[in-house]
Amino acid sequence: MSKISSQDLGTQSIQKLLIKQAVPASIGILVMSLNILVDTIFVGHWIGATAIAAINVVLPVSFFIAALGMAIGIGGSSIISRALGSQHYEKALKTFGNQITLTLLLTISLVVLGLSFVDNIVNAFGGKGAIFEPAKTYYTIVLYGVPLLALCMMGNSVIRAEGKPKFAMYAMMIPSVGNLLLDYIFINVLDYGMAGAAWATTISYGACFAYVLWFFLSKKSELKIRVSHFGLTPNIVKEIGSLGFVTLARQAVVSITYLFMNNILYDLGGETSVTAYAIVGRMLMFAMFPVLGVTQGFLPIAGFNYGARNYARVRSTINTAIKYAAVLATGVFVLLMLFPEAITRMFTTDVEVIKQTPSAMRWVFAATPIIAVQLIGAAYFQAIGKAVPALLLTLTRQGFFFIPLILILPKFYGELGVWISFPISDILATLVTAYFLNREISRTLKPERNPI
Repeated sequence: MSKISSQDLGTQSIQKLLIKQAVPASIGILVMSLNILVDTIFVGHWIGATAIAAINVVLPVSFFIAALGMAIGIGGSSIISRALGSQHYEKALKTFGNQITLTLLLTISLVVLGLSFVDNIVNAFGGKGAIFEPAKTYYTIVLYGVPLLALCMMGNSVIRAEGKPKFAMYAMMIPSVGNLLLDYIFINVLDYGMAGAAWATTISYGACFAYVLWFFLSKKSELKIRVSHFGLTPNIVKEIGSLGFVTLARQAVVSITYLFMNNILYDLGGETSVTAYAIVGRMLMFAMFPVLGVTQGFLPIAGFNYGARNYARVRSTINTAIKYAAVLATGVFVLLMLFPEAITRMFTTDVEVIKQTPSAMRWVFAATPIIAVQLIGAAYFQAIGKAVPALLLTLTRQGFFFIPLILILPKFYGELGVWISFPISDILATLVTAYFLNREISRTLKPERNPI
């Protein structure tokens, strides 16, 4: 086998590698987030504020199914990165084939199930009153394209594991740009309303899938799998599942959070509060793109060097990633503290929504400067194949702290209790993650463990 570019992960400087990996990942996340952001703006201005709430109801369901692809992708990519680092190329190929089979089997099954209980699911996730019908329309159409999105998410992680972040970036940009163009045509020109927004999203998923398929069939990819690689191997499936479950559990908790938030806010403030949360949620997806980009760039570097037993490089990668992510998170914090009302006005002209959202946005992002430790810490354990601590640290913020807080604090502080739950859970989760990450570094990544 010829020398592969993934070997650069073990030789180039950490700073250069992290920038090389993180910048394309950040750009890809930025474009994807801008797509969600602009899509919401288009829907809010061309259809109405209720349509924003309707999409927010559907997102946790479609994202959870798509997150299966992301989970399988990240779980398998951790194996692939370490396999490439330790020169086990056949294991990398077998892992990729198993990822494809698992993604298809699971997502198609869940889509069939999701379409069988449309009314119940939409209602359970907060699609009530005037929100129900547009949410049902959007949900039904988008769900058809979710398996394609899952395959794209899975493939994107594998592309990064190969050390080709620019191609991963292109894969994220294609559906975003396509969706915005189709939004304009289907909503503004053809006046298809919510159905137009849904079809624009679904068709854009198809375009992304076509690109990812081209990448792996072309000479760009190092992973040239055969039919035999598609057969499920118990040990590989178990390892993909244990590591991928971390990502899946995180998205499952996000979906549960949406369920609670939409219902709690609807009871406290009606459709206006749900819309305010939808806008803040879009900013959570958009504003954090540089920090998430660093986290995505960190994963293959840490995994490869851990597989190569180069622990000094792993320590350096952790420290550099946290520093970069913290600086970027602080920049995000400053912007959102200064301009929350201007940001809100981009989404809607509804007076009540504009009145309520800025305060909520400030509370939600109040602890943003410190979250780098939590994100990089949880990602580290996933990168090195330690599924249990990765799972527990991933669930710490939303599962162990945030959900209990939003169930308790609103009883005493009303709607304010919902918003202050965000920074409290961020602080607590960061403290817990910092403790376990520091302990792991002192035990596992000692200098004397480096190979001579």
